[in-house]
Amino acid sequence: MTSAILVLEDGRAFRGEAYGAVGETFGEAVFNTGMTGYQETLTDPSYHRQVVVMTAPHIGNTGVNGEDDESSRIWVSGYVVRDPARAPSNWRSTGALSDRLAAEGIVGISGVDTRALTRHLRERGAMRVGVSSVDTDPASLLERVRTQPSMAGANLVDEVSTDSAYVHEAEGEHRFTVAALDLGIKRNTPRRLAARGVTTHVIPASSTVDDVLAVGADAVFLSNGPGDPATADHQVEVTAELLRRGVPVFGICFGNQILGRALGFGTYKLKYGHRGINQPVMDRTTGKVEVTAHNHGFAVDAPIDRVADTPFGGVEVAHVCLNDNVVEGLRCLDARAFSVQYHPEAAAGPHDADYLFNRFVELINA
Repeated sequence: MTSAILVLEDGRAFRGEAYGAVGETFGEAVFNTGMTGYQETLTDPSYHRQVVVMTAPHIGNTGVNGEDDESSRIWVSGYVVRDPARAPSNWRSTGALSDRLAAEGIVGISGVDTRALTRHLRERGAMRVGVSSVDTDPASLLERVRTQPSMAGANLVDEVSTDSAYVHEAEGEHRFTVAALDLGIKRNTPRRLAARGVTTHVIPASSTVDDVLAVGADAVFLSNGPGDPATADHQVEVTAELLRRGVPVFGICFGNQILGRALGFGTYKLKYGHRGINQPVMDRTTGKVEVTAHNHGFAVDAPIDRVADTPFGGVEVAHVCLNDNVVEGLRCLDARAFSVQYHPEAAAGPHDADYLFNRFVELINA
Protein backbone atom coordinates (compact mmCIF):
# COMPACT_ATOMS: atom_id res chain seq x y z
CA MET A 1 0.00 0.00 0.00
CA THR A 2 1.08 3.57 -0.71
CA SER A 3 1.53 5.73 2.39
CA ALA A 4 -0.43 8.99 2.66
CA ILE A 5 -0.67 11.89 5.06
CA LEU A 6 -3.32 14.46 5.99
CA VAL A 7 -2.20 17.80 7.43
CA LEU A 8 -4.52 20.49 8.82
CA GLU A 9 -3.61 24.15 8.68
CA ASP A 10 -3.08 24.24 12.46
CA GLY A 11 -0.34 21.62 12.06
CA ARG A 12 -2.19 18.48 13.23
CA ALA A 13 -1.27 15.53 11.06
CA PHE A 14 -2.77 12.08 10.46
CA ARG A 15 -1.03 9.24 8.65
CA GLY A 16 -2.72 6.53 6.63
CA GLU A 17 -2.78 4.88 3.23
CA ALA A 18 -3.71 6.20 -0.21
CA TYR A 19 -7.36 5.63 -1.10
CA GLY A 20 -8.51 6.37 -4.63
CA ALA A 21 -6.02 8.32 -6.72
CA VAL A 22 -2.39 8.71 -5.69
CA GLY A 23 -1.47 12.39 -5.67
CA GLU A 24 -2.01 15.56 -3.68
CA THR A 25 -5.06 17.69 -3.00
CA PHE A 26 -6.18 20.65 -0.91
CA GLY A 27 -9.46 22.08 0.32
CA GLU A 28 -11.53 22.80 3.40
CA ALA A 29 -11.71 19.90 5.87
CA VAL A 30 -15.33 19.12 6.80
CA PHE A 31 -17.04 16.04 8.23
CA ASN A 32 -20.20 14.22 7.17
CA THR A 33 -22.17 12.25 9.78
CA GLY A 34 -24.27 10.16 7.38
CA MET A 35 -24.19 6.40 7.81
CA THR A 36 -25.02 5.91 4.12
CA GLY A 37 -25.35 7.87 0.90
CA TYR A 38 -21.64 8.30 0.20
CA GLN A 39 -22.16 8.27 -3.58
CA GLU A 40 -24.67 11.11 -3.35
CA THR A 41 -22.26 13.01 -1.09
CA LEU A 42 -19.35 12.64 -3.47
CA THR A 43 -21.36 13.90 -6.45
CA ASP A 44 -23.05 16.81 -4.65
CA PRO A 45 -21.69 20.06 -6.18
CA SER A 46 -22.06 21.77 -2.79
CA TYR A 47 -18.90 19.89 -1.71
CA HIS A 48 -16.78 21.58 -4.37
CA ARG A 49 -13.32 22.44 -2.95
CA GLN A 50 -13.91 20.49 0.27
CA VAL A 51 -12.10 17.45 1.67
CA VAL A 52 -14.83 15.32 3.21
CA VAL A 53 -14.21 13.23 6.33
CA MET A 54 -16.74 10.41 6.77
CA THR A 55 -17.54 9.75 10.42
CA ALA A 56 -19.09 6.34 9.66
CA PRO A 57 -16.22 3.85 10.01
CA HIS A 58 -17.02 1.57 7.04
CA ILE A 59 -17.29 3.21 3.64
CA GLY A 60 -17.71 1.57 0.23
CA ASN A 61 -19.65 -1.49 1.38
CA THR A 62 -22.32 -1.15 -1.34
CA GLY A 63 -19.92 -0.08 -4.07
CA VAL A 64 -21.04 2.43 -6.69
CA ASN A 65 -23.63 2.32 -9.45
CA GLY A 66 -24.81 4.36 -12.41
CA GLU A 67 -28.07 5.54 -10.86
CA ASP A 68 -27.31 7.36 -7.59
CA ASP A 69 -25.08 10.19 -8.79
CA GLU A 70 -26.43 13.66 -8.04
CA SER A 71 -24.43 15.26 -10.86
CA SER A 72 -22.18 14.31 -13.76
CA ARG A 73 -18.98 13.96 -11.69
CA ILE A 74 -17.44 13.71 -8.23
CA TRP A 75 -17.03 17.19 -6.76
CA VAL A 76 -15.18 16.67 -3.47
CA SER A 77 -11.55 17.76 -3.47
CA GLY A 78 -10.50 14.83 -1.31
CA TYR A 79 -11.93 11.96 0.69
CA VAL A 80 -11.06 10.64 4.15
CA VAL A 81 -12.27 7.28 5.51
CA ARG A 82 -11.34 4.93 8.31
CA ASP A 83 -12.02 1.41 7.02
CA PRO A 84 -12.74 1.11 3.28
CA ALA A 85 -14.66 -1.96 2.14
CA ARG A 86 -12.46 -4.81 0.95
CA ALA A 87 -15.05 -5.74 -1.67
CA PRO A 88 -18.44 -4.18 -2.48
CA SER A 89 -21.54 -6.28 -1.93
CA ASN A 90 -24.86 -5.06 -3.32
CA TRP A 91 -27.10 -6.20 -6.15
CA ARG A 92 -27.03 -2.69 -7.66
CA SER A 93 -23.24 -2.32 -7.50
CA THR A 94 -21.33 -1.92 -10.77
CA GLY A 95 -17.91 -1.33 -9.26
CA ALA A 96 -15.79 -0.45 -6.25
CA LEU A 97 -15.73 3.03 -4.71
CA SER A 98 -11.93 3.11 -4.64
CA ASP A 99 -11.81 2.45 -8.39
CA ARG A 100 -14.33 5.22 -9.07
CA LEU A 101 -12.29 7.68 -6.99
CA ALA A 102 -9.11 6.72 -8.80
CA ALA A 103 -10.77 6.98 -12.22
CA GLU A 104 -11.87 10.55 -11.51
CA GLY A 105 -8.56 11.57 -9.95
CA ILE A 106 -9.92 12.03 -6.43
CA VAL A 107 -7.11 11.81 -3.90
CA GLY A 108 -8.11 10.15 -0.65
CA ILE A 109 -6.68 8.64 2.49
CA SER A 110 -7.81 5.63 4.54
CA GLY A 111 -6.79 4.15 7.86
CA VAL A 112 -7.29 7.51 9.57
CA ASP A 113 -8.81 7.83 13.05
CA THR A 114 -11.79 9.79 11.71
CA ARG A 115 -13.33 10.03 15.17
CA ALA A 116 -10.28 11.93 16.46
CA LEU A 117 -10.18 14.06 13.31
CA THR A 118 -13.88 14.93 13.63
CA ARG A 119 -13.48 15.87 17.29
CA HIS A 120 -10.58 18.12 16.34
CA LEU A 121 -12.67 19.88 13.68
CA ARG A 122 -15.58 20.30 16.10
CA GLU A 123 -13.29 21.88 18.67
CA ARG A 124 -11.12 23.99 16.32
CA GLY A 125 -13.55 24.52 13.42
CA ALA A 126 -13.44 23.64 9.73
CA MET A 127 -10.07 24.60 8.27
CA ARG A 128 -7.81 24.21 5.28
CA VAL A 129 -6.23 20.80 4.76
CA GLY A 130 -3.94 18.89 2.46
CA VAL A 131 -3.88 15.20 1.63
CA SER A 132 -0.85 13.75 -0.12
CA SER A 133 0.46 10.34 -1.11
CA VAL A 134 3.43 11.80 -3.02
CA ASP A 135 4.94 14.01 -0.31
CA THR A 136 4.47 12.58 3.16
CA ASP A 137 6.60 15.14 5.02
CA PRO A 138 4.22 17.02 7.37
CA ALA A 139 6.22 20.26 7.42
CA SER A 140 6.47 20.38 3.65
CA LEU A 141 2.75 19.75 3.13
CA LEU A 142 1.79 22.25 5.84
CA GLU A 143 3.58 25.03 3.96
CA ARG A 144 1.39 24.41 0.91
CA VAL A 145 -1.78 24.04 2.98
CA ARG A 146 -1.31 27.52 4.41
CA THR A 147 -1.09 29.06 0.94
CA GLN A 148 -4.53 27.75 -0.06
CA PRO A 149 -7.56 30.09 -0.30
CA SER A 150 -10.14 30.08 2.49
CA MET A 151 -13.76 29.07 1.94
CA ALA A 152 -14.80 32.42 3.43
CA GLY A 153 -15.00 34.80 0.49
CA ALA A 154 -14.99 32.00 -2.10
CA ASN A 155 -17.25 32.59 -5.12
CA LEU A 156 -17.79 29.10 -6.54
CA VAL A 157 -21.27 28.91 -8.06
CA ASP A 158 -20.11 29.69 -11.60
CA GLU A 159 -17.67 26.77 -11.36
CA VAL A 160 -20.45 24.24 -10.73
CA SER A 161 -23.39 25.73 -12.63
CA THR A 162 -24.58 24.42 -15.98
CA ASP A 163 -23.16 26.14 -19.05
CA SER A 164 -26.45 25.99 -20.93
CA ALA A 165 -30.09 25.62 -19.96
CA TYR A 166 -31.83 22.24 -20.06
CA VAL A 167 -35.34 20.99 -19.31
CA HIS A 168 -36.63 18.25 -17.02
CA GLU A 169 -40.17 17.46 -18.11
CA ALA A 170 -43.12 16.96 -15.79
CA GLU A 171 -44.36 13.45 -15.11
CA GLY A 172 -47.93 12.93 -16.30
CA GLU A 173 -50.01 16.08 -16.73
CA HIS A 174 -48.03 19.32 -16.90
CA ARG A 175 -49.21 21.77 -14.23
CA PHE A 176 -46.54 24.44 -13.81
CA THR A 177 -43.23 25.66 -15.21
CA VAL A 178 -40.37 26.44 -12.82
CA ALA A 179 -37.06 28.13 -13.59
CA ALA A 180 -34.34 26.60 -11.40
CA LEU A 181 -31.30 28.81 -10.93
CA ASP A 182 -28.46 26.29 -10.96
CA LEU A 183 -26.08 27.21 -8.17
CA GLY A 184 -25.02 23.56 -7.88
CA ILE A 185 -28.33 21.76 -8.25
CA LYS A 186 -28.70 18.05 -7.47
CA ARG A 187 -30.47 15.76 -9.92
CA ASN A 188 -33.14 14.67 -7.47
CA THR A 189 -34.62 18.17 -7.18
CA PRO A 190 -36.12 18.31 -10.70
CA ARG A 191 -37.28 14.74 -10.17
CA ARG A 192 -39.23 15.70 -7.04
CA LEU A 193 -40.79 18.63 -8.90
CA ALA A 194 -41.58 16.47 -11.93
CA ALA A 195 -43.49 14.05 -9.69
CA ARG A 196 -45.83 16.96 -8.94
CA GLY A 197 -46.47 17.90 -12.55
CA VAL A 198 -43.77 20.58 -12.72
CA THR A 199 -41.58 21.10 -15.78
CA THR A 200 -38.23 22.49 -14.64
CA HIS A 201 -35.97 24.68 -16.77
CA VAL A 202 -32.52 24.49 -15.18
CA ILE A 203 -30.68 27.69 -16.10
CA PRO A 204 -27.14 28.99 -15.45
CA ALA A 205 -26.29 30.87 -12.25
CA SER A 206 -25.45 33.93 -14.37
CA SER A 207 -29.01 34.19 -15.70
CA THR A 208 -30.81 37.53 -15.54
CA VAL A 209 -34.41 38.25 -14.57
CA ASP A 210 -35.26 38.41 -18.27
CA ASP A 211 -33.67 34.98 -18.78
CA VAL A 212 -35.79 33.60 -15.95
CA LEU A 213 -39.04 35.03 -17.30
CA ALA A 214 -38.23 34.03 -20.89
CA VAL A 215 -38.88 30.35 -20.11
CA GLY A 216 -42.44 31.19 -19.04
CA ALA A 217 -41.73 30.45 -15.41
CA ASP A 218 -44.64 30.36 -12.98
CA ALA A 219 -42.09 30.35 -10.14
CA VAL A 220 -38.37 30.24 -9.44
CA PHE A 221 -36.31 27.70 -7.52
CA LEU A 222 -32.95 28.69 -5.98
CA SER A 223 -30.76 25.61 -5.66
CA ASN A 224 -28.06 24.43 -3.30
CA GLY A 225 -24.43 25.20 -4.09
CA PRO A 226 -20.90 25.76 -2.75
CA GLY A 227 -18.97 28.74 -1.48
CA ASP A 228 -19.68 31.90 0.49
CA PRO A 229 -23.14 33.41 -0.08
CA ALA A 230 -21.71 36.85 0.69
CA THR A 231 -20.09 36.73 -2.77
CA ALA A 232 -23.30 35.98 -4.72
CA ASP A 233 -24.35 39.58 -5.37
CA HIS A 234 -25.74 38.89 -8.85
CA GLN A 235 -28.04 36.11 -7.66
CA VAL A 236 -29.18 38.26 -4.72
CA GLU A 237 -30.08 41.13 -7.05
CA VAL A 238 -31.99 38.79 -9.38
CA THR A 239 -33.92 37.32 -6.44
CA ALA A 240 -34.81 40.76 -5.07
CA GLU A 241 -36.18 41.80 -8.45
CA LEU A 242 -38.23 38.60 -8.68
CA LEU A 243 -39.72 39.38 -5.27
CA ARG A 244 -40.55 42.89 -6.40
CA ARG A 245 -42.39 41.44 -9.40
CA GLY A 246 -44.35 39.02 -7.23
CA VAL A 247 -42.81 35.84 -8.68
CA PRO A 248 -43.06 32.89 -6.25
CA VAL A 249 -39.64 31.81 -4.97
CA PHE A 250 -38.47 28.67 -3.15
CA GLY A 251 -34.83 28.27 -2.11
CA ILE A 252 -32.87 25.48 -0.46
CA CYS A 253 -29.40 25.50 1.14
CA PHE A 254 -27.36 28.12 -0.77
CA GLY A 255 -30.70 29.27 -2.17
CA ASN A 256 -31.94 29.91 1.37
CA GLN A 257 -28.94 32.14 1.95
CA ILE A 258 -29.57 33.98 -1.34
CA LEU A 259 -33.19 34.61 -0.39
CA GLY A 260 -32.07 35.71 3.08
CA ARG A 261 -29.67 38.26 1.63
CA ALA A 262 -32.32 39.49 -0.84
CA LEU A 263 -34.61 40.10 2.13
CA GLY A 264 -31.90 42.15 3.84
CA PHE A 265 -30.40 39.62 6.26
CA GLY A 266 -26.70 38.87 6.60
CA THR A 267 -24.94 35.52 6.43
CA TYR A 268 -22.06 34.11 8.45
CA LYS A 269 -19.75 31.11 8.50
CA LEU A 270 -20.53 28.35 10.97
CA LYS A 271 -17.72 26.93 13.09
CA TYR A 272 -17.89 23.49 11.48
CA GLY A 273 -21.23 23.39 9.67
CA HIS A 274 -23.96 20.79 9.33
CA ARG A 275 -23.31 17.86 7.01
CA GLY A 276 -25.12 14.54 7.11
CA ILE A 277 -28.54 12.92 6.80
CA ASN A 278 -29.49 12.89 10.48
CA GLN A 279 -29.94 16.55 11.52
CA PRO A 280 -33.02 17.38 13.68
CA VAL A 281 -35.01 20.42 12.54
CA MET A 282 -38.28 21.82 13.88
CA ASP A 283 -40.89 23.16 11.50
CA ARG A 284 -42.15 26.02 13.67
CA THR A 285 -45.33 26.28 11.60
CA THR A 286 -46.50 22.81 12.62
CA GLY A 287 -44.28 22.04 15.63
CA LYS A 288 -43.17 18.85 13.88
CA VAL A 289 -39.57 17.65 14.23
CA GLU A 290 -37.99 16.33 11.06
CA VAL A 291 -34.83 14.30 10.50
CA THR A 292 -33.17 16.12 7.61
CA ALA A 293 -30.21 16.06 5.20
CA HIS A 294 -27.75 18.95 5.44
CA ASN A 295 -24.66 20.23 3.68
CA HIS A 296 -23.87 23.81 4.66
CA GLY A 297 -21.06 25.74 6.27
CA PHE A 298 -22.81 29.13 6.22
CA ALA A 299 -26.11 30.30 7.70
CA VAL A 300 -28.57 33.20 7.58
CA ASP A 301 -28.44 35.73 10.41
CA ALA A 302 -32.15 36.33 11.08
CA PRO A 303 -33.99 36.80 14.41
CA ILE A 304 -35.69 33.63 15.66
CA ASP A 305 -37.69 35.36 18.42
CA ARG A 306 -39.77 37.79 16.34
CA VAL A 307 -41.11 38.65 12.91
CA ALA A 308 -38.54 40.75 11.07
CA ASP A 309 -39.50 43.82 9.04
CA THR A 310 -37.91 43.74 5.59
CA PRO A 311 -38.34 45.70 2.34
CA PHE A 312 -40.70 42.90 1.29
CA GLY A 313 -42.81 42.83 4.45
CA GLY A 314 -42.73 40.55 7.45
CA VAL A 315 -40.45 37.52 7.49
CA GLU A 316 -40.27 34.83 10.15
CA VAL A 317 -37.84 32.02 10.85
CA ALA A 318 -39.91 28.97 9.95
CA HIS A 319 -37.39 26.22 10.77
CA VAL A 320 -34.59 25.91 13.34
CA CYS A 321 -31.94 23.28 14.00
CA LEU A 322 -32.55 21.68 17.38
CA ASN A 323 -28.84 21.06 17.93
CA ASP A 324 -27.76 24.70 17.92
CA ASN A 325 -30.73 26.98 17.00
CA VAL A 326 -29.24 27.83 13.61
CA VAL A 327 -31.81 29.31 11.21
CA GLU A 328 -32.96 26.50 8.91
CA GLY A 329 -35.77 28.19 7.03
CA LEU A 330 -37.48 31.50 6.23
CA ARG A 331 -41.11 32.27 5.44
CA CYS A 332 -42.28 35.54 3.95
CA LEU A 333 -45.62 36.68 5.36
CA ASP A 334 -46.34 39.22 2.63
CA ALA A 335 -44.18 38.17 -0.34
CA ARG A 336 -44.64 34.83 -2.12
CA ALA A 337 -41.42 33.18 -1.00
CA PHE A 338 -39.97 30.70 1.47
CA SER A 339 -36.77 28.69 1.88
CA VAL A 340 -35.02 26.04 3.93
CA GLN A 341 -31.35 25.58 4.72
CA TYR A 342 -31.43 21.80 4.30
CA HIS A 343 -32.23 19.35 1.49
CA PRO A 344 -35.86 18.24 1.06
CA GLU A 345 -34.89 16.27 -2.07
CA ALA A 346 -32.68 14.24 0.30
CA ALA A 347 -31.14 11.62 -1.90
CA ALA A 348 -30.30 9.17 -0.25
CA GLY A 349 -32.77 10.16 2.43
CA PRO A 350 -34.40 10.85 4.81
CA HIS A 351 -37.67 12.00 3.26
CA ASP A 352 -39.30 13.79 6.21
CA ALA A 353 -39.09 17.14 4.40
CA ASP A 354 -40.41 16.04 1.00
CA TYR A 355 -43.66 17.87 1.81
CA LEU A 356 -41.88 21.17 1.12
CA PHE A 357 -42.23 20.55 -2.60
CA ASN A 358 -45.99 20.36 -2.01
CA ARG A 359 -45.78 23.73 -0.26
CA PHE A 360 -44.01 25.13 -3.29
CA VAL A 361 -46.75 23.90 -5.61
CA GLU A 362 -49.38 25.35 -3.26
CA LEU A 363 -47.53 28.68 -3.29
CA ILE A 364 -47.55 28.71 -7.11
CA ASN A 365 -51.22 27.81 -7.16
CA ALA A 366 -52.23 30.42 -4.58
